[in-house]
Amino acid sequence: MEKTISYYATVLYKEFNAYTARRLQKWGLNFGSVFFVIYVGKHPGCTPAELTAALHLDWGYSQRSVTRLIENGLLEKVRSMKDGRSSHLNLTEKGQQAFLESHQVFRDWDQEKLGSLSAKEKTQLQQLLQKVVERKGDVNV
Repeated sequence: MEKTISYYATVLYKEFNAYTARRLQKWGLNFGSVFFVIYVGKHPGCTPAELTAALHLDWGYSQRSVTRLIENGLLEKVRSMKDGRSSHLNLTEKGQQAFLESHQVFRDWDQEKLGSLSAKEKTQLQQLLQKVVERKGDVNV
């Protein structure tokens, strides 16, 4: 029986999820929460609403995750000086370290999984995957 793209995507998802958990557990991060840290790291001062919309998440899940990351010392919520009601998210010093390591995890995993491919094959695979993702509408991390 021929394996589908969905099969390979699922296998890679499970493997990356486990790899991420192992590499980032010292920061209290898992596969899901790493995207919060990466987004805030790339968009300092974003609002919780911006984060939730950009990651295409449910509001309740997003807020529970942000609260957990604040409690773990990775994010801080700063009240707006203008109106005092809106808040903005920033990485703490610990969050900044986790952000840098999170990026390294992505690079290391790619190198590990794609190590047997030539440079040309890697480029071709990336271009094809990008084409598939852009057609669907990518999550903005």
